[in-house]
Amino acid sequence: MRIVLADGERIVLPTLVLYEWLRGPRLPEELDAQESLFPASAAIGFGAEEATVSAGLYRAVKRPRSREIDLAIAACALVREAHLWTLNPGDFEDVPGLRLYAPN
Repeated sequence: MRIVLADGERIVLPTLVLYEWLRGPRLPEELDAQESLFPASAAIGFGAEEATVSAGLYRAVKRPRSREIDLAIAACALVREAHLWTLNPGDFEDVPGLRLYAPN
């Protein structure tokens, strides 16, 4: 993460990612670190535009069932014309128009 911040990248946390993180299990230290780096109050919401894009993605990809959260997270990035930073790029490789972030 230091490299990303040193490159001047802006990192935002969607509420859907916050949900996935908080449902745990998490240690108190992990929750404190998350709140310090990415305060829950600053998480970006999932609104009507994201819902519309996400529904389109659901119809566009093969095997969308059980991927609803991933597709919704991808929609958050697409709406903001942002790169998505993930540790699971395979979960997103078939999402049309999505750019994954790859630190230098």
